[in-house]
Amino acid sequence: MSEQPARRNVPQVTVILCDPLRRLFPEAPVRNQIHASSVDHMLDELDRKWPGMRDRLADTSPAIRPHISIFVDGVRASLDTALPDRTDVYVLTAMSGG
Repeated sequence: MSEQPARRNVPQVTVILCDPLRRLFPEAPVRNQIHASSVDHMLDELDRKWPGMRDRLADTSPAIRPHISIFVDGVRASLDTALPDRTDVYVLTAMSGG
């Protein structure tokens, strides 16, 4: 049985990963096509492809980690944020320095 019919009603989004995160997961490309209906679901799908990624992005409370920002169409998102079809999702880490 194919996964395609089940995915037909699930939005497809483009997830753009920041360089610091990609250094931790070098096999992950900058741009990723993911089928997910919410940010939470998107993190599950990323973790399925690259085990351990969800733990880097979300804690067990569950919530997005304080040093991580996820933006859906330019608006900061939470785990329960719905993902519209064909939207861009940016996953960024906090910058620090001195």
